[in-house]
Amino acid sequence: MQLTDSREISADRQTVYAALLSPDVLQQCVPGCQELTGTPEDGFEATVVQKVGPVKATFKGTVTISNMNEPESLTLSGEGKGGAAGFAKGGADVRLEEIEGGTRLHYEVEAKVGGKLAQLGSRVIDGFAKKMADQFFENFANAVEGPKDEAAAEEGPGDQPKEGWFKRLTS
Repeated sequence: MQLTDSREISADRQTVYAALLSPDVLQQCVPGCQELTGTPEDGFEATVVQKVGPVKATFKGTVTISNMNEPESLTLSGEGKGGAAGFAKGGADVRLEEIEGGTRLHYEVEAKVGGKLAQLGSRVIDGFAKKMADQFFENFANAVEGPKDEAAAEEGPGDQPKEGWFKRLTS
């Protein structure tokens, strides 16, 4: 499955690039991520719980960052095993372009699955992979740029970082 899209983020390119390397941002952005530890240099260990169709599994795996060309581009790659459910692996080539008022983040995602997950059929898997990529980059944009109005910035779940926290932290 392959997917190409872009998002506009109201933050400078350096801030967006730094956020892509932050384990805290990545953990917040990966749907179903329970734990993420490590560094961009050594890679990250992750635990992700997901339900794909009728199959629910806990995936334990790794995320690596390669082809780093600060602040222009990088590649995120991940691979996880979900026991009897099978495995999932994928990656995203990310390119950052300066635009007026922020950064345009371009991404090309490729995903593969095996085991019970592969038996669900390509339509289910492709739809799930697109939803996961869209959720990740939507969460990422929210973490970096924050809500559109100040009233929304004051709200938020008690134990979850507020949207836009990364941009405020680096400002």
